[in-house]
Amino acid sequence: MKIDSEQEMLDFGRKYATKIKPPTVIELIGDVGVGKTTFVRGLAKGLGIKEPITSPSFTISKTYAMPSGNRLVHYDFYRLKDPGLMAEDLNESISDKNTITIIEWSDTVSDLLPKDRIIIKIAYDEAGGRIIS
Repeated sequence: MKIDSEQEMLDFGRKYATKIKPPTVIELIGDVGVGKTTFVRGLAKGLGIKEPITSPSFTISKTYAMPSGNRLVHYDFYRLKDPGLMAEDLNESISDKNTITIIEWSDTVSDLLPKDRIIIKIAYDEAGGRIIS
């Protein structure tokens, strides 16, 4: 799928939200600035989350409540060489039947992720847009 604007990425995330329900684990793969957090912002909106979505690059994880009583947990392991105590936190999130878990920069935790996760790859194209696979 080709995405040509931030709005299209938000719309893609919002539409994708209609296809998933807890428990779901989504691994987002892509370079810095490619639109991973923008996708999560759209997804959160589609899930009914009103709170502003920001990148958890410095906090490592952020949790958002859904109107349904479920939750969205967004992880960003970019700055970690080893998950340390976050491994236990991630396992709890993945195991929670009321949680949609999204992981960016999963290299350090790949062995903790379930095999049945959804993998979304976002890459730049030559024209400055994005390709999603």
